[in-house]
Amino acid sequence: MSLTKSEVIEKNRYELQFSVDKATFDEAVTKVFRRKAKNINVPGFRKGKAPRAIIEKMYGAGIFYEDAINDLIPDAYSEALKESALEVVGQPEFDIVSLDENGLVLSAKVYVKPEVQIKDYFGIEVEKEVVPVTDEDVDKEIQLVRERNSREIEVTDRPAEMGDTAVIDFEGFCDGVAFEGGKGTDYALKLGSGSFIPGFEEQVAGKSIDEEFDVNVTFPTEYHAAELAGKEAVFKVKIHAITKVELPELDDDFAKDVSEFDTFAEYREDVKAKIEKRRESEADRAVEEKLMDALIEKLEADIPEPMFEAETENFVRDYDNRLRMQGLDLKTYFKYTGLTLDTLRAQMRPQAERQVKARLALEKIAELEKIEASEEDIENEYKSIAEAYGVELDQVKASIDADAIAADMKVKKAMDLVKEKAVIISK
Repeated sequence: MSLTKSEVIEKNRYELQFSVDKATFDEAVTKVFRRKAKNINVPGFRKGKAPRAIIEKMYGAGIFYEDAINDLIPDAYSEALKESALEVVGQPEFDIVSLDENGLVLSAKVYVKPEVQIKDYFGIEVEKEVVPVTDEDVDKEIQLVRERNSREIEVTDRPAEMGDTAVIDFEGFCDGVAFEGGKGTDYALKLGSGSFIPGFEEQVAGKSIDEEFDVNVTFPTEYHAAELAGKEAVFKVKIHAITKVELPELDDDFAKDVSEFDTFAEYREDVKAKIEKRRESEADRAVEEKLMDALIEKLEADIPEPMFEAETENFVRDYDNRLRMQGLDLKTYFKYTGLTLDTLRAQMRPQAERQVKARLALEKIAELEKIEASEEDIENEYKSIAEAYGVELDQVKASIDADAIAADMKVKKAMDLVKEKAVIISK
């Protein structure tokens, strides 16, 4: 198997021709015969026992050719690609050029990475905006932690108040007739949550345990059940229990419970420092995005369509994987959202295009600046991946090629260099 021709047929597109010798082709045909003959019926023979010559006479000499060619293509194409030294993108289009006493000749039309030009990539001016952390920001963060550490306690010495949870029985009537879906027992209703019809929760507030009362409401004009929309209704309600959320006091004991600090003052300072660090990271990411936009503007390249298509598919595949981690999949997602695979692709296409352009720009910068990835860089990246996904280092090394890691590291280093050389104006 060898490459016989490599020529440009249009911009960024090549045609490769590669051959498979007669002996190798015949061997592949024989393997297909052995694999498939057992399922072929020939009159006068038991199933799978007919000689090859009889089968070929009955069904044609080329009955096994297509499968044999399909079996040969992966290795033959891979060898031809290696000989060509082309950096192919997208999927090839295969054709049979000839099949005769000399063997098999195949062709593959392929797209390759485009020639890229980029200049003036150092000294890009961007603004870095870090939002200051206020006392209110710190209070909100602490309040979230406080709510996560709250406890629910029973209320027996007062009527229900907004913010309480009332456990109720209820049944709704329109014109004196109970309506479907309007009845519930032991329902835990958070007063003020807005989960019931407007006005309902406010009328439960002020009522006590074991009290029975009417709630008068009017259904919204755009209510989902058309037969109830805009109608007045009366709900018969009884309260069985009332609970409230009790928040912990913001003191040194709270700090000890939720952190490694002994005093609330220390804990508060740490919360502020973490918000500042988070916002600094967000500002850094925003700077990188602005730099990336600038690099894309400076990029000159005639990018083949298959590069965008392939990256779009990568985005779709990653999205599917994320859904599966949440117990969903694309089919279920489409069912509930009304989207289709084509609409999802259309949504992800702009992001995929940006990713392709950014990668090409950074790869070119890495080339121009002679950036390399050291063995230590590659090893550290392997360790980071293993730690992030909780898998063994050897398993990561077996599944990800070192050349791919090196390529990613060079791109990362190129971005770091562009950022280092940028003029960043802090706001």
